[in-house]
Amino acid sequence: MNRRQLIRTALATGLVAATRTGAAASAAVKFRDDPFTLGIASGEPTSDRIVLWTRLAPEPLAPLGGLSAPFIPVDWVLATDERCANVVRSGTAYATPDWAYSVHIELVRLDPGRTYWYRFTAGGVQSPIGRTRMAPAAGAAVDRLRFAVASCQQYEHGYYGAYRHMLDDDLDFIVHVGDYIYEESWGVAPFVRRHPQREVYTLDDYRAQYALYKQDPDLRAAHAAHPWFVTWDDHEVENDYATDHSVNGDDPVWFHERRAAAYRAYYEHQPLPRRAVPFGASLRLHTGVRFGDLANLILLDTRQYRSVRLCPRPPGSSKILSDCRAGESPADSMLGARQENWLDYQLATSRARWNLLAQSVVMSYIDEESGPQRRYWTDSWNGYSAARQRLLDTLTRNEATNPVILSGDIHSFLVGGIRARPDDRTTNLLASEFVTSSISSQGLPESHIAALRQANPDLAFGTSAHRGYLRLALTPKRLEADLVAMERTDTRDTPRRTLASFVVEDGVAGPLRA
Repeated sequence: MNRRQLIRTALATGLVAATRTGAAASAAVKFRDDPFTLGIASGEPTSDRIVLWTRLAPEPLAPLGGLSAPFIPVDWVLATDERCANVVRSGTAYATPDWAYSVHIELVRLDPGRTYWYRFTAGGVQSPIGRTRMAPAAGAAVDRLRFAVASCQQYEHGYYGAYRHMLDDDLDFIVHVGDYIYEESWGVAPFVRRHPQREVYTLDDYRAQYALYKQDPDLRAAHAAHPWFVTWDDHEVENDYATDHSVNGDDPVWFHERRAAAYRAYYEHQPLPRRAVPFGASLRLHTGVRFGDLANLILLDTRQYRSVRLCPRPPGSSKILSDCRAGESPADSMLGARQENWLDYQLATSRARWNLLAQSVVMSYIDEESGPQRRYWTDSWNGYSAARQRLLDTLTRNEATNPVILSGDIHSFLVGGIRARPDDRTTNLLASEFVTSSISSQGLPESHIAALRQANPDLAFGTSAHRGYLRLALTPKRLEADLVAMERTDTRDTPRRTLASFVVEDGVAGPLRA
């Protein structure tokens, strides 16, 4: 054996020995502390597939959850009973440090419309039992669908009592339309609880931020009780960012890497399918699910592909005046060309009674000036008027029945109608929009929302004084929407009340006060 062969053999032998040693150590992992501190979750249910999620983290705020093994076996079961005794599927996944010891189990060929229960086991410790529900079969007659819409849960601003109340609402699923975490500390003190650092930048930073937010027991309970659909807004990366352009003017190369870190951490902490595995700073998030013949739920990504705002803005503001024509060019986009084409196909092939578009920012035309001059928030669809018109033209061209827009972002409840040409009140109403308030994030001054209502007659309701969520019930004949408000956010055990209720009748555009 010559020298080269000797070195090659020694390296191979050492690699095999190291691999065997690592495998034995991983298989022998036994946890003294609970590794399921971040909870369990299910997501994106279709009629035959579901994603189950967890992340092992016995020390949740430590790097990699305090783990160092090359891989850790995670057993899972899917059952048809709440005790997980009647197991219909089971298997083993392997949590690795590359993905922060998260696992995503994507199961297929399940029964439409069925309720399942699931559980994980790792290192001799069992997770809580989770509950999930499949969508009805495509084309099946469905007479009822009930779900909640949530947004904006700044950890420092309050507890997540809204999620505690969702457990009593008999929901089929929860839709989260963005700002699941906040990358920075902001707001009016005193805070209910605190971020460990002022702002997060690196992959470890973002991982720790998600781990912090998932310490809230009501958030974990809501994930375990219902399947979720998720899309993001800006604070999952940076306030008001657009594509690779930082609102702070950071170097694009540096910011690209920050966005890649944020996207990776987002995937690691959400029940997303393999389709959404991030490649660098790219993650395919938009998706559509059909609930029998009743509803077509379309989740849009309004952040990753949008054009950069071209108009300068006053310092500390995201508003511009009407003398700037940015957003009116056909080249400007909120969704990007590929997502726009995908949306066109989703609407063209939809046969559902209701077409629900869940996305992050307000779509309604809202003029913030009471006089002839226009003033509007440029980070919403108002700043991308040509892109909004293309979307509305797509709804019209495809004759999408009963379009309803579900939005968040502004920490306020808003209800209104969207016209075929949003800024022209002589055109017909085309769609309804329901904007949920925040789960915890501090709101705008109530006087500001009152002024918006006065200047915009198509707004039927608006308030920023309450934190809460939307609760919606669909039948073939109507959509019913309740604006559910929390009494306070400085305590977990807070009462709730319904501020207002609205209905949208089948075939009639625009919301009506119930």
